[in-house]
Amino acid sequence: MNADPLTYAVGDIHGCADLLDALLEKIETHAAGRPRRLVFLGDYIDRGADSARVIETLRKLQWRDEDGVICLMGNHEAMLLKTLHERGARDLWLQNGGWDTLRSFDVEGPEGLPGDVLDWIEALPTLHQDARRWYVHAGFRPEAEVPDPDDETRLWIREPFLSEERDYGRHVVHGHTPLSKGRPDVRAFRTNLDTGAVYGGALTAGVFGPDESKAVDFLQVRAP
Repeated sequence: MNADPLTYAVGDIHGCADLLDALLEKIETHAAGRPRRLVFLGDYIDRGADSARVIETLRKLQWRDEDGVICLMGNHEAMLLKTLHERGARDLWLQNGGWDTLRSFDVEGPEGLPGDVLDWIEALPTLHQDARRWYVHAGFRPEAEVPDPDDETRLWIREPFLSEERDYGRHVVHGHTPLSKGRPDVRAFRTNLDTGAVYGGALTAGVFGPDESKAVDFLQVRAP
């Protein structure tokens, strides 16, 4: 058996816990006992029905395999954290799916969310890397140093990152911008894995090997 590890990078989940469960099963079947790493690209909460269970699942995965499971922060996690520190941030978060997260935790406001959950979210990194790829929620500024040091950019950027073809030294694997056709967008220097799971599209994992920068396969699950 080939012992080189595979990396499975998962796009935006947004509270779609059933799709996450189904995709994890697909990943384990695909890996077939081969060493594997999981990289989640952020936006675990908001809009979907079960953000609480998504976070519970991810935290259990990390507890079982601390080195093999990487969870990045997304802009929705960042919006939630801002509600606890910045005046006026609560309304923006609630308008962007925060109510769904509160319902899933059965609390009335962000201050009622479990402290251990908030601590976990606050500790999420905004970047992961391996020998061939950068993994980030949103992307980089094309004119910035590589990798872009600005956390806000890593969490929020769309343009000009999406339209400018720049070689970042490693392939950039990201989410954040939902794709209406439900298929990943593979470009020369980046791959977008946000295939709009919460909008009726697919939840997608890109399968990355040790020898190629781009994905060697994609795994997808959709709501019935």
